[in-house]
Amino acid sequence: MPRQIIVIDQEECIGCGLCANACQEGAIALVDGKATLTRDDYCDGLGNCLPHCPTGAISFETREALPFDREAAHQNLVSLGRAPADRAAQPGGADGGNKGGDKAAAPRNFPVQLQLVAENAPFLQGADLLLSADCAAYAQGDFHRRHMDGRVTLIGCPKLDHHDQAAKLLEIFSRNDISSLTVVRMEVPCCGGLERAARQALKAHGQDIPARVVTLSTQGETLKTEPF
Repeated sequence: MPRQIIVIDQEECIGCGLCANACQEGAIALVDGKATLTRDDYCDGLGNCLPHCPTGAISFETREALPFDREAAHQNLVSLGRAPADRAAQPGGADGGNKGGDKAAAPRNFPVQLQLVAENAPFLQGADLLLSADCAAYAQGDFHRRHMDGRVTLIGCPKLDHHDQAAKLLEIFSRNDISSLTVVRMEVPCCGGLERAARQALKAHGQDIPARVVTLSTQGETLKTEPF
């Protein structure tokens, strides 16, 4: 079946192994000193490896490939000693992390940290985007259900992140057909930097993306919701 999958430029690869360590499925290994996709069905096509490559040797291509096999990938991780054999007994496994019928929305993408997300990650295309301050998810008890459900989540902190958030967002807007943007911030002044970055990126992009900002109190209450 045709699907999006990673491709590794062997000429550009320096064999650092960072992508292999970052891959959550164990789909990448060093072969003769070069990063290599070992099996198509181990690769979920989400590109967690991309932002870890220092030379930009990894990209996406759409080609005939076996569908992602989650169970086979897990067994591969078990054989590599990178995952427990019994997932159901682990927190966040088949049963752990959803006890009592919890219906909280799970993240639709990984990574979620703004500076780690590749600008051409496939989950960004056509996304309803949530840009959230790091603290917001901890302040509001039902944050996952209220804000993350149906959205691609990116998190950041203008005070702690040492990168140009506006430039990163502009690159994401430019490379992907973003359907909407929701910014969730705290009422504290430092969170204003996240909102400013989003506004700057939208203005520089010049295309009409429906956007709104949600401001939370330090007690997790929604103080206001307003369009950009």
